[in-house]
Amino acid sequence: MKRLLSLLLFGFSVLPNSAAEKPNIIFILSDDLAQGDLGCYGQKIIQTPRMDQMAREGTRYLQGYCGTTVCAPSRTSLITGLHSGHAAVRGNWEIALGEGQYPLPKETVTVAEILKTQGYATAVMGKWGMGMFHTTGNPLKQGFDHFFGYNCQRHAHSYFPTHLYQDDRKIELLGNENGGKKVYAQNLIQQDVMQWVRSKKDESFFLYYAVTLPHGNHEIDDFGIYKDRPWTNEQKAYAAQVTRLDTDIGKLLDLLKELKLDDNTLVMLAGDNGSSFSPQSGIGKLFDQASNGMRGFKRGLYEGALRQAAIARWPGKIPANKVRSEPWVFWDFLPTAAEVAGATIPPECKTDGLSLLRFLQGGPAPQRDSFYWELHEGKPIQAVRFGERLQWKAVKNGPNASIELYDLQNDPTEAKDIAAEHADIVEQAKQRMFSSRSENPDWPLDGPAAARVKKKGAPSKSKR
Repeated sequence: MKRLLSLLLFGFSVLPNSAAEKPNIIFILSDDLAQGDLGCYGQKIIQTPRMDQMAREGTRYLQGYCGTTVCAPSRTSLITGLHSGHAAVRGNWEIALGEGQYPLPKETVTVAEILKTQGYATAVMGKWGMGMFHTTGNPLKQGFDHFFGYNCQRHAHSYFPTHLYQDDRKIELLGNENGGKKVYAQNLIQQDVMQWVRSKKDESFFLYYAVTLPHGNHEIDDFGIYKDRPWTNEQKAYAAQVTRLDTDIGKLLDLLKELKLDDNTLVMLAGDNGSSFSPQSGIGKLFDQASNGMRGFKRGLYEGALRQAAIARWPGKIPANKVRSEPWVFWDFLPTAAEVAGATIPPECKTDGLSLLRFLQGGPAPQRDSFYWELHEGKPIQAVRFGERLQWKAVKNGPNASIELYDLQNDPTEAKDIAAEHADIVEQAKQRMFSSRSENPDWPLDGPAAARVKKKGAPSKSKR
């Protein structure tokens, strides 16, 4: 009650004439979509005409950074405005019994809660992964009016699941029991998105569309244009998943035009991390360019893991057919959405982000002196980008690992570790890694958190 009262007081103090005049906000988060999966980033084989069109009609970003490089903590950064050194969720951890991951705490302030103070209808469709319905991480307790899809990210491994959730009610999918494959989940999720947007056409709304495509398992109900290619079924499925994602995004954009909401809707698109494939994998080899020449992939903290596909479109507000190279990051979304909506961020929401609104509209990027990431997948790892023009990138691959140092201005592929040549810069990186984070007993830097989490009833580490 205290949190809600504070949000209401700080939110409604800046309410304009009517909620219906406020811009709609849509954030499309694709699970594992990499830069190199899209034609507008150089993909030559997989077809993505609608996302390429979105890039032509808006602005494409070369240094859009995720929250960190696996599902739950990256999503937590997006909706809470906190980087992974301050966020409550810093890795993928599952509750032992039943479905669901380590939950967001009750006191969390989310972007959905802030937008609700301004009269926004709010919904999340696709995959949640930040707490089951009986926990404090329930999306319906974290500012969202409506949910449809998978709550548990392990459950989201299947595109032919036995059930989905409509709000907190389990919906059985007949024909998918006992390994059956009659109902493709994305069809239902997309249908719910379209119905919900149509139902909110006369209100201001925030849609967080957390699409599971193209994450594995690589399953699809129709290989489509790739069915006759001389590839493995996994390769065909992956390409078809990306193209299905493209088609569904196109349908949503077409609906905005049909409802005459196009000019009053900010749409942002991103992957939740960089490439999930090594260049030597079957999918990585065939489709090439997954990391667009950058080093590393999912679960690491090199640039290929942290930079992901990112596009923003808002006709008449965001410049069309532009490419920007200045860096921004997921925890910037909460303050950006708040400024778009005319909301004041309440004092208890200690965001690490900066509003991107002027930047999205073609202005300068916000000035800052560092970005920080950490990830707890087995041994905890850290990275920080800092210095003049954010020149330096430091990576620490474990509690006992030495700090690696790269000059991103002159070595954007992180090919040469120059730590031995710059002891003073390494010391700066060490200090920043220390000062950029808050201690949390469930996410210690001195080793895996499993033993401590077990005592709290959440022992299993996710394989996401």
